Amino acid sequence: MLMETKTLYKTETKEFRGRWVDYIYGLQQRICKALEEEDGKAVFIEDEWQRGKDGKGGGGLTKVIANGNVFEKGGVNTSVVYGHVTDVMRKQLKLDGATWFACGLSLVIHPLSPYVPTVHAN
Repeated sequence: MLMETKTLYKTETKEFRGRWVDYIYGLQQRICKALEEEDGKAVFIEDEWQRGKDGKGGGGLTKVIANGNVFEKGGVNTSVVYGHVTDVMRKQLKLDGATWFACGLSLVIHPLSPYVPTVHAN
């Protein structure tokens, strides 16, 4: 899955961006595997999404776990998005470049037990 995803979200980027994208998808994979093993029952369901209008592109992979032995519901999501810098962005953010790129991971985990902390991280 990792190599397929990398190909789907390939952008005209430098080598570092490619390594960062690989790292984010690999981290998502490792986190999901560890959570499934800890839960022992529930497995993640994947939803791959893409964007691509008005000079914007990219996409991501949403993974959701629910109704487990440990976890009531949770999500471990990645986004790899990019686009053209608009005049408004250039003025407000004081950017010189013509394009922007963002890649990250977010997770929200809600355990069944009220004594186990909920996790929210980006």
